[in-house]
Amino acid sequence: MINIVLFGPPGSGKGTQAQNLIEKFNLKQISTGDLFRYNMKNNTELGELAKSYIDRGELVPDQVTIDMLTDELKKPCDAQGFIFDGFPRTATQTEALEKIVKEILNSDINICLSLIVEDKVLVERLLKRGETSGRTDDSNQEIISNRIKEYYAKTAEVAELYKQQGKYVEVNGVGAIDEISEKLFAEVEKIK
Repeated sequence: MINIVLFGPPGSGKGTQAQNLIEKFNLKQISTGDLFRYNMKNNTELGELAKSYIDRGELVPDQVTIDMLTDELKKPCDAQGFIFDGFPRTATQTEALEKIVKEILNSDINICLSLIVEDKVLVERLLKRGETSGRTDDSNQEIISNRIKEYYAKTAEVAELYKQQGKYVEVNGVGAIDEISEKLFAEVEKIK
């Protein structure tokens, strides 16, 4: 089983590369954003709880996210592993993910792949995406810059933990999509 934590700031191409990894290695992507949307849309108990925090303008506690993730991993799945996207973002979440993967999947997080792209390139990519996607958060340079800074601030401690475990790998996220994919594939092949 291959379990990947996929990092990349907004505009790094993480979504595209996640799809390529899924196809190549028969993985299932677990995005915390998707989990939140699914649980709230379907009015699950966890969705209602998350919504109660969001409606008050508060951050959803880690335990609610961890419980959603646990429920998702318990569902039957024929994938050969998972890509975790958007989680973990803190040291506490990293420890929780390691524990969940061990208990439910009887496996480990094998690698943390981090797409590295210069901030200037990220801003250019997001502004271009904003022209066609209709996403308001992709059309304002100041908002984009803040999102990028927030991403680095949030993920620094997680990257450090995976570096200490020898599981953190940076991959240049600039260039042809296929070339970047091949670099990611090569890193995953090393752990198979």
